[in-house]
Amino acid sequence: MYDIEFSTTAEKQLYKLERGVQIRVISTLERIRIKPYSFVKKLVGSPYFRLRIGDYRAILDIQDGRLIVFVIEVANRRDVYK
Repeated sequence: MYDIEFSTTAEKQLYKLERGVQIRVISTLERIRIKPYSFVKKLVGSPYFRLRIGDYRAILDIQDGRLIVFVIEVANRRDVYK
């Protein structure tokens, strides 16, 4: 099972979201801990992955050697790819 780690940027972004959205993001991240590759899509031209959470997206780095899902960014889909 993979562990979930947040970058400082992702942590700040998560706490700025509404409480209901925070719970939804965290529960979705908990769900992908077992088999993360079945829930994410690879970003084109980047080593990272994206996870769809309604209108929000989480940009992830999956490190197989250490069994870590590293959350880089969490934001609304209109802002996250900029």
